[in-house]
Amino acid sequence: MLDRASTFADQEVLALLKDKFVAVAIDQWYTRRQQDSEGEFWRKIAGQSPRSDFRQTQQGLFLAGADGSLLGFTNNRGPERVRGLLQQAARDYTPLADLKPLERQTTDAKYKAELPPGAVVVRVRARVDGGYAPTDDRWEAMFQSAVSRDNLWITAEEQAALAQGIVPEALALRILRFHLVDNTRGEPPVWTKEEVRQWSLSVADGQLTGTAHLETADGSRGYQATLRGELAWGADGGLSQFHLWVDGQFWGSGPFTRQPPPGKFPLVIAFSLADGTDAADAIAPHGSRGWLDGYLKP
Repeated sequence: MLDRASTFADQEVLALLKDKFVAVAIDQWYTRRQQDSEGEFWRKIAGQSPRSDFRQTQQGLFLAGADGSLLGFTNNRGPERVRGLLQQAARDYTPLADLKPLERQTTDAKYKAELPPGAVVVRVRARVDGGYAPTDDRWEAMFQSAVSRDNLWITAEEQAALAQGIVPEALALRILRFHLVDNTRGEPPVWTKEEVRQWSLSVADGQLTGTAHLETADGSRGYQATLRGELAWGADGGLSQFHLWVDGQFWGSGPFTRQPPPGKFPLVIAFSLADGTDAADAIAPHGSRGWLDGYLKP
């Protein structure tokens, strides 16, 4: 989120990436674990960097040649630093005349979550709507105004149930456990089944309404919210519209979502049916990492 507001908002950085490089975005949590040709190629690149321990995060910006040779690395979000790294790599790189195309030889199915047949993708965005102290620090200001992004998957069977006025429990728990989270400052902890204290979700005449109370056993993190939405279906029985608005009071943080506003603060979450025009629509839900079955059947 900070990168979008800083590094990738810099026009010179964007021009360099478009003119001199092939930009590739991956989820290193998957790739460093994959036991396939893609994972092997990634480990070849990252293994030359300061982040060569594949048991730890390899978050950062890597510049590499098509043969896997590392040309540069940084985890600094300052556009000036990244711009200089890109310029240096473009100057130093010598194209390889005899390079052969790489072929994908194997695929690690454990880390390749695919959208089930007939399922739809719903874009999920969250924003903290107040509670932060005023700041003149540009990095803090970026955090405070950040809007997160994730995807919700709804199966064909669940769409059919919604059309019959039934909210499947699996769908309700998927929304509650994996998507009613504060992911505006980093990767959040998802809710366990036990932390879903109370919920109600019903659909009638295309209107979705409900409430939710999520809270850890020690009370250090929680969310109390109301849910309301609008649904519509196409001629094929699939969803043609899915709008859901969640508004409530959140409190607490996780290991990678630190420095929230003090006490309880307003967190709003919006769900809208994807139309496939955004490349991010193809990204698997954060909650499905390494256990798609657990995400679809929470």
